[in-house]
Amino acid sequence: MSGTSKTSGVRFAHTNLVADDWKKTVAFYCEVFDCEPVGVERDHHGPHVEALTGLKGARIVGVHLRLPGFGKQGPTLEVFEYAENAPPPARAANLPGFSHIAFQVDDVEKKREEVLAHGGGDLGRIQTIDIPGAGLLTLDYLTDPEGNIIELQHWHK
Repeated sequence: MSGTSKTSGVRFAHTNLVADDWKKTVAFYCEVFDCEPVGVERDHHGPHVEALTGLKGARIVGVHLRLPGFGKQGPTLEVFEYAENAPPPARAANLPGFSHIAFQVDDVEKKREEVLAHGGGDLGRIQTIDIPGAGLLTLDYLTDPEGNIIELQHWHK
């Protein structure tokens, strides 16, 4: 691939997180990671939602959260709750599909304690690795209160 940019009109918009309790999940990401709700609360239902999701009687409520560090036009985390969620699969770092959301932080240990204090959980242990050609990186895998995997990372100068 060359170094020239394509002008295809593609721009990342959002990632969706289906929650069992969207309000509690939103509070966690706002309190711990400085996300901010944007736009209006959503309450999607009706034939168009059934057609879109392939789920009869689907009703979806929630909100978009502006992710930190990118300004007012940055991407969002869409936190939605269905009127009837499917049972969650077991959480594991190697589960196929989207695995985790990562946040760059100033202090991994301090942010880890904050995640735990707000109802998150441990998944792994803090590690510092030297990535050849990239530098020294400290990271940790935790979970939010609903078990979704969060990576905390800090690049050393």
